[in-house]
Amino acid sequence: MINGEMLKQAIISGAHNISAQKNHINDLNIFPVPDGDTGTNMSMTVMAAAKALEDYEGTNAGEVAELAAKAMLRGARGNSGVITSILFRGFGQGLKGMEEVNGKNIAAALGIGVDAAYKAVTKPAEGTILTVARMAYEAGVEASKENQNALFVWQTIVNKANDALALTPELLPVLKKAGVVDAGGKGLCSIFEGMLAFFKDGEVIP
Repeated sequence: MINGEMLKQAIISGAHNISAQKNHINDLNIFPVPDGDTGTNMSMTVMAAAKALEDYEGTNAGEVAELAAKAMLRGARGNSGVITSILFRGFGQGLKGMEEVNGKNIAAALGIGVDAAYKAVTKPAEGTILTVARMAYEAGVEASKENQNALFVWQTIVNKANDALALTPELLPVLKKAGVVDAGGKGLCSIFEGMLAFFKDGEVIP
């Protein structure tokens, strides 16, 4: 089970991880507009949550998810940052009121975020952060049917997110032409991987 303190540290670890990789993510940024700021925008969005959580002393996972979501919504930058904040807002709604959460809770909560993110985009394109989030969530739900352990489910989510990221050039011709994966999808993988590092080893990525 994951409590609020663990979720707090995981989100901070995710924020640090995308901050460390933001320049690489900026270099991938060609869709929908090649403005080279996806990594910067997403890292600023998630760092807003990390800063908001620094002073949180409780152990309630639902409260942490809600705090993080509100901070991301306020700190959201660019399209990718807004989508990230919507994903986490759904995540917060799904974990509302829960002291501790298991893998089944996490996967279901991520699904609420994915659903909201698809609805928020006028013309959702596959081969983007949306595809990465959706495929990761679907794999998480399947994994939670087999084993509700939070680490097992989150590891599955991360693995599938990376598989989906590798598929993005096949789904979006503009990416294939440029020989890159989707920047927003890469950013989401970085956040999820940073969270996994804490769930797995109890260490926050610096």
